[in-house]
Amino acid sequence: MGPGKIKVRRLPLLPLRGLLVYPSMVLHLDVGREKSVKALERAMVDDSMILLCSQSEINIEEPSKEDIYRVGTIAKVRQMLKLPNGTIRVLVEGVMRAEITEYLVNDEYYEVTAKELHEQDHTDPEIDALMRTVLNQFEHYINLSKKVTPETLAAVSDIDEPGRLADVICSHLSLKIKDKQEILETVDVRERLEKMLNILNNEREVLELERKISQRVKKQMEKTQKEYYLREQMKAIQKELGDKEGRAGEVDELRNQLNEAQLPDRVREKVEKEIDRLEKMPATSAEGGVIRNYIDWLLGLPWSKRTEDDLDLAKAEQILNEDHFGLEKPKERVLEYLAVQKLVQKLKGPILCLVGPPGVGKTSIARSIARSMGRQFIRISLGGVRDEAEIRGHRRTYVGAMPGRIIQGMKSAGSNNPVFLLDEIDKMAMDFRGDPASALLEVLDPEQNSTFSDHFIEVPFDLSSVMFVTTANAIHNIPRPLLDRMEVLYIPGYTEIEKLQIANRYLLPKQKRDHGLQEDQLLVDEEALMKLVREYTRESGVRNLEQQVAGMCRKAAKQIVSDPSTPVHITTDNLKDYLGPAKFRYNLAEEKDQIGAVTGLAWTEVGGDTLVIEVTVMPGTGKLTLTGKLGDVMKESAQAAFSYTRSKAAELGIPTDFHEKNDIHIHIPEGAIPKDGPSAGITMGTALISALTNIPVSREVAMTGEITLRGRVLPIGGLKEKALAAHRAGIRKVLLPQDNEKDITDIPESVRNEMTFIPVSHMDQVLEHALVKNKPPAHVG
Repeated sequence: MGPGKIKVRRLPLLPLRGLLVYPSMVLHLDVGREKSVKALERAMVDDSMILLCSQSEINIEEPSKEDIYRVGTIAKVRQMLKLPNGTIRVLVEGVMRAEITEYLVNDEYYEVTAKELHEQDHTDPEIDALMRTVLNQFEHYINLSKKVTPETLAAVSDIDEPGRLADVICSHLSLKIKDKQEILETVDVRERLEKMLNILNNEREVLELERKISQRVKKQMEKTQKEYYLREQMKAIQKELGDKEGRAGEVDELRNQLNEAQLPDRVREKVEKEIDRLEKMPATSAEGGVIRNYIDWLLGLPWSKRTEDDLDLAKAEQILNEDHFGLEKPKERVLEYLAVQKLVQKLKGPILCLVGPPGVGKTSIARSIARSMGRQFIRISLGGVRDEAEIRGHRRTYVGAMPGRIIQGMKSAGSNNPVFLLDEIDKMAMDFRGDPASALLEVLDPEQNSTFSDHFIEVPFDLSSVMFVTTANAIHNIPRPLLDRMEVLYIPGYTEIEKLQIANRYLLPKQKRDHGLQEDQLLVDEEALMKLVREYTRESGVRNLEQQVAGMCRKAAKQIVSDPSTPVHITTDNLKDYLGPAKFRYNLAEEKDQIGAVTGLAWTEVGGDTLVIEVTVMPGTGKLTLTGKLGDVMKESAQAAFSYTRSKAAELGIPTDFHEKNDIHIHIPEGAIPKDGPSAGITMGTALISALTNIPVSREVAMTGEITLRGRVLPIGGLKEKALAAHRAGIRKVLLPQDNEKDITDIPESVRNEMTFIPVSHMDQVLEHALVKNKPPAHVG
């Protein structure tokens, strides 16, 4: 304490709650207590001076002498403002420290006598060093705390007086009132700076500890907390979007779907059970995804959804005729089915098998069937399917398990009565993964398919309302038990007239559209189309024909782009400019009657064909040579014809020892193509007898039939295809087995009208019609 005179003053006292004022501090106070208001009013009347002391306890409404600290600050009241709520806001400026010496008796407000506490002015280097250290520590504090702004540091740095520096810094620290009071009570400046330094050091250490702790906690928290926060955010986002959160929302959604779906009771129970299982699963469980997938499949299948059949026969017939020319039998079968449906209302779906060469429209007729009945259409290709699971699905226990093709098809159809096309049923294979054809037995059996069981779905599914249509090129490649369950419709191929109509009505307009040609930009004569059919294609279907028409359109498009004003007109004369020279010779029949050469008829998977059988007799030792890549059955057929000829040598006017003195060579041209079957028996017999008797065979005759050792002619298959091939080749007379006479009705009328069919039951009749002159004597016996 300095040696100057100690002044004692009489002042009104304002006790402060939770607040402390240092000298040279300016701040607002809100005063509400009655005694305090009175003390203020008294101060304003005198010289605006008032003593501000802090209460030791914040909650005491009317403090006694003991509750008020003895050291406080004399302050000048700068401003007073009455607020609407009755409190008074005052602006005070701290002037100096003072210590209460005596409380005076006054009921209205606290009044005291207080002695002023003056600071000594220190200017020694130690104080300067302390000031710098305090400032330095305060700067560290600011960096750690983030509660004090950097601008405060700039303002504090400008203070020269050491005591004031300590006061201002202390006012910026968030300390307890007790600690702040201690600084206020320390009058000695050096001591005050040292205390300040201690406080700052402690605060800084506490802050650093806080930071370390928070970092450690943060690290521990980071993972779980981050996930938690993210989940909470996700929930909030989903809530905002109106989505239900997590597994609960998923289960609610599935239950809603289940309530809306029309499911049979057994399926509903199964789905309910699976949804309950899903609900109890933890969200992270992989099994949950499997169950969810299974529920989705069960809910997605059309258990009771069906399309109404459009049973208008006239309309159905019109649609079928619009889409396809010819194909009378399949069309008729569909119309019969519709008629029965109309009468019965519920008929088990038929299983049709369309068998025929490529390109005759097997797949597209199935599409038309669906359109004519107003049903959904689903197509799956079975070509190359080797795995039974493709048909029946995998068990759910496998990773990536899914239902088979049948159930997948039903789901995409969205109704339980579509037209379901199983394409290329004859191209299925089998290996160690099972036999898919056997798995199809259940699908294609009208007696069993009402409870079709898929390994994945597990609940039987009713396929009895489905109309199954299968397609195949060759019937002998379809397993017998499967074939037994289907109704086979043969589509044998088209006649030239039908091909011409198809090209005119469907192929040419379609290809014009596809190549961007206007109707009047390309004109094709009917004669040119007929030439195209005869000389540029040789097939039962019309796929190759369409490719040729497309080639023609491409050439025309190029010409039109070069000269748009001139339309392209294709005639028989300029057809070769567009498609090159003719690929096939029309009218394959021999130019003249030949000895030892007979036209036979063959059946192939791609339609009928003609083949010329040649026999040459040479001097030798009786060797019979067969060439032309023949199968065992065909070789045996040749042996039978040879034995028949030997047995009838005398009657036929052939030396009986011909087989000892001659070698006989039977050849069937196109030697690279494998040939088999018994139906060339009578053809080989006729060629052999012609060569041995030197009698030519009529070039206008073609024949087919199996031969026995006694010369009987046995029936064969594929007559329609063979007849069409003979017609294509320009042959107008066909010899066929008597037993095949019934099949003549299958041959299109346009072909029947142009050809003569002669049923024969014995080789003698064959020779009678085939050999040109010197007819042998009639067979006796």
